[in-house]
Amino acid sequence: MIRLSFRQLFALGFLGCAAGMAVALYLEHVVGLQPCPLCIFQRVAMIATGAVFLAGALHGPAGRGRWAYAGLAAVTAAAGIGLAWRQVWLQSLPPDQVPACGPTLDYLLGMLPFQDVVQTVLKGDGECAKINGVFLGVSLPGWTLVAFIGMALYALAAPILARREIA
Repeated sequence: MIRLSFRQLFALGFLGCAAGMAVALYLEHVVGLQPCPLCIFQRVAMIATGAVFLAGALHGPAGRGRWAYAGLAAVTAAAGIGLAWRQVWLQSLPPDQVPACGPTLDYLLGMLPFQDVVQTVLKGDGECAKINGVFLGVSLPGWTLVAFIGMALYALAAPILARREIA
């Protein structure tokens, strides 16, 4: 069995987040799927999780520092879990219970204070409830939810799985 260092494990975590963002950008710019506001917030959570993985890989802490990075990566991934879960829930609503479509995120950011924008986006709307893509019977937000759960578990497992480095 190959034992990887904490730096290597967190570098792989960063690459996983980068791959997730690459898929999102491919779906937007090549396939033509426009992200809803909840999708954009999920991207922010993906980028934040990737940034924590990258910082942990570059820093390469020992002891409790590993757990601090792992916890922070798990928290940012948990935010993504919550956002993706909300969108999966919106997509599961019967058509008569789906909230009406709201304004675009650009419009909201230009007209409302940031706190109100966040509250509005988290409520979701009809745009977030649309199922634009399915792979193996699971919607794109469902796959994003799976990815965030995997990242959170991976982050928490990394300090345990990392081989001990001798300074």
